[in-house]
Amino acid sequence: MGPASPGRVSANAGLPSGDFVVILDCPDQPGIVHAVSGFLFEHGGNIMESQQFFDRLNGRFFMRIDFAMADPTATAESLRADFTEVAGRFGMSFEIWGAREPYRTLIMVSKQLHCLNDLLFRHSNGSLQIDVPVVVSNHTDAEPLVKSYGLEFRHIPVTPETKADAEAELLQLHQDLGIHLVVLARYMQVLSDNVCRQLSGQAINIHHSFLPSFKGAKPYHQAFDRGVKLIGATAHYVTADLDEGPIIEQDVIRVDHNHSSEQLVGAGRDVEAQVLSRAVRWHSESRVLLDGHRTVVFR
Repeated sequence: MGPASPGRVSANAGLPSGDFVVILDCPDQPGIVHAVSGFLFEHGGNIMESQQFFDRLNGRFFMRIDFAMADPTATAESLRADFTEVAGRFGMSFEIWGAREPYRTLIMVSKQLHCLNDLLFRHSNGSLQIDVPVVVSNHTDAEPLVKSYGLEFRHIPVTPETKADAEAELLQLHQDLGIHLVVLARYMQVLSDNVCRQLSGQAINIHHSFLPSFKGAKPYHQAFDRGVKLIGATAHYVTADLDEGPIIEQDVIRVDHNHSSEQLVGAGRDVEAQVLSRAVRWHSESRVLLDGHRTVVFR
């Protein structure tokens, strides 16, 4: 987060919604909660939900407040401008925006469609606070599914020779569409360090939890051969360190000798889809704050 970040920008970003979210972090010190709640009181804000966390390891304080404004003309832009003075006194990084403004989300996928299908279904029934202007894939397998939801599909093939051009096209698409979040829903291409840096804190990946034990092709079959008893998934922010970004969510389920390798694959797909959807939901509701290599998740 940066100071007074403009956050999401949507078609109705300048219109009052009446319900806003502020998230912040700063060095821990006396008076933070008093200053923030006092600011909201002075501006006619009514706190609907408040969560806070003090990280004793690095001495930083994190906070998320959902609040309603009595003034129907209040906007995220005006609140950001007014809050700058409070933020400056405490060295805060903060963001304020309308609580119901959706993240414009670009989903990327390859051939495995279970996570994509889950996200598109949840998006269609309104359970995820996202807009999906486009789905990008390096294959065409997902095109019928995407179009069945009435969404745009963009095929950007990737080969060793075309990787740089493909990533340039992706970044241009990201800019042109005003994307706030990129979701790698089993996108099986390694993003370059440059792309990872540009998408820092705004790209989420999902992978099975067998890493680093079972790498490469058919990890669930490798796990079956070793008789694993737990399978799971990890959703994390994308960094240049492959599959080592700050973790947002994880889950596991138990399996046993009765599971065939195909059943393990099916169970793995289920937990991957669930973990990714929770990570996307929390991120789009401004519930995830970066804390160095870790995350603070206000669920």
